[in-house]
Amino acid sequence: MDDPHTSSAPALRKLLDLLATGAATEDFADVLAEARRQGAPAHVLAEIDDATWQALRVHRTLRQHRRREAELTALFDTAGDLAASRDLDAVLQAIVRRARMLLGTDTAYLTLPDEAAGDTYMRVTDGSVSPIFQTLRLSLGDGLGGLVAQTARPYATPDYRTDERFRHTGRIDEGVLDEGLVAIIGVPLLLGGQVIGVLFAADRSARAFSPDEVALLCSLAAHAAIALDTANSLADTRAALAGLADANAVIRAHAAAVQRAEQAHDRLTDLVLRGAEVADVAAEVAALLGGEVAVHDAEGEPLTGRGAAGEGLALAAASSRAEGRAVRHDRDGEAPEDEVWVCAVLAGQELLGSLVLRGRPDLDDADRRIFERASVVTALLLLLRRSVAETENRVRGELLTDLLTAPDRDPAGLTARGRRLGVDLARPHVVLVAAAEDAPGRERLAGAAARYLFGARGISAEHGDGVVLLLPEDGTPPGRAAAGAAERLARLSGAPVTVGAGRPAAGPAALAGAYAEGLRCVRALRVLGRAGDGAAAADLGFLGVLLGEGHDVDGFVGATLGPLLEYDARRGTELVRTLRSYFDCGGSLTRAKDALHVHVNTVVQRLDRVEVLLGRDWNQPERSLELQLALRLQLLAGTG
Repeated sequence: MDDPHTSSAPALRKLLDLLATGAATEDFADVLAEARRQGAPAHVLAEIDDATWQALRVHRTLRQHRRREAELTALFDTAGDLAASRDLDAVLQAIVRRARMLLGTDTAYLTLPDEAAGDTYMRVTDGSVSPIFQTLRLSLGDGLGGLVAQTARPYATPDYRTDERFRHTGRIDEGVLDEGLVAIIGVPLLLGGQVIGVLFAADRSARAFSPDEVALLCSLAAHAAIALDTANSLADTRAALAGLADANAVIRAHAAAVQRAEQAHDRLTDLVLRGAEVADVAAEVAALLGGEVAVHDAEGEPLTGRGAAGEGLALAAASSRAEGRAVRHDRDGEAPEDEVWVCAVLAGQELLGSLVLRGRPDLDDADRRIFERASVVTALLLLLRRSVAETENRVRGELLTDLLTAPDRDPAGLTARGRRLGVDLARPHVVLVAAAEDAPGRERLAGAAARYLFGARGISAEHGDGVVLLLPEDGTPPGRAAAGAAERLARLSGAPVTVGAGRPAAGPAALAGAYAEGLRCVRALRVLGRAGDGAAAADLGFLGVLLGEGHDVDGFVGATLGPLLEYDARRGTELVRTLRSYFDCGGSLTRAKDALHVHVNTVVQRLDRVEVLLGRDWNQPERSLELQLALRLQLLAGTG
């Protein structure tokens, strides 16, 4: 056995063990220190010291080999990643991710020149957290990347913010600061002596990049440049090969698509011939294309299915009409699955409506052809429906004309005629009287009314100087129905239309009375300067009381004085009596306080409360006239 005091063999074996296990550098120095503690002779210590120095040389060499092996392995892995990538984005992402992994940095990124814009942009980042940094665009020659691109040489900086070797700009420095980067290294991607990009690695703390790290990143950049060019070349080659390989497939697919479109057209046409409705055709198209289909009329109102945005739909329909094909309607902020396709439904040059397809972000030629043929079938169905509707409306219009001309001549006969035509006159209806405000509008009003009622249960007829519409009562206030009709008829006729509504009525005589009330409302709207508007008697204040068939005095008084009546009833005050005295005294506060037997300040305070409850315009001429009339009617009714 070797004596550790007289022999170096144990120490040499220890050094070999350390080399074999890849121990840390400081572990080798411990061997010599241990020999000294054990009192080894000087010649043994010298031998151990020399062996330690040789072992450290071997250790450094092994470590360099291992690092180089790791780098080569990483580069081979990179080559594998790049070779396996099938698109440019995947190639670039693999480059940046590998650069960050090899150098162990916080982030890595790659910039490419934009030939069209004349600058450089951030194409790919890995490890970045700053939106500002991720969207940076750099003018040529700016920043560390500009220096690398101009000189085609790598540059590294331990502290970007204080490095004056390159040109700083506010925009770049803002992005670097927002990302928190300090140490940055950039190397060029060279292809044929031309810089085609810059590859960066960066840390968020100060760091000096070693020559080995610079060389390693340069190797990766050189490899990446070739791979980048190869990816582009492969993409071009694949595209060319795919074009050649698919030529025959395209012909076969086209023939199959034509056959499928013809079969779809036959199925849709068969639906129409069997008397199907618009909803049936929409459902069939939805099944054929695997989406959701809605049909809109020429004004953008949905006939079936979920409605789309009016203005955007109108623009898309106009574009489809001009191009003669279905168009995509892209809407900002919408998910791709919510984007829609729109196809105009035409009869010659007349726009009958539009088809809207949801749930299909993309349509191939075959499906687009089916969608466009569906619009032709829909046009046929709408024309058939319009022809039937015009015939039915003409017959029903004759009934409406007889009803308004002589309601007392044969009420039972009129009711029976209506029932045969699908109009139950015994049920409440709303009568709308529409009058155009210019000659061209009057010529188009009857057609506009027919289009307005298309698909609804109402009827219309020309009568007098306007058009009368009879609509089943559905709970909508007559004034609101009149306003909506005025707006829609104006769009359909292209001219202002004034609409007056009578109160809901049932039976020939009552409906004729409602017509007279609606006609009076039209005249009142014109007198009030509200031509082109729509309203019922209840919407016209005291004029409505005078014009209305039922003269709803209580309703007018309640609507006009309601806030004051409620306040007096709740608090026991005399606001209504004070207001009446004020008007009776010609607006004199002094005479009013004498009539009320109160102090003038009390009158002022009560009138201030009246203003709070009724609004600041209560003493204006038109409003005060309504208030005085309501106060008189209240006295006449015996409730004041």
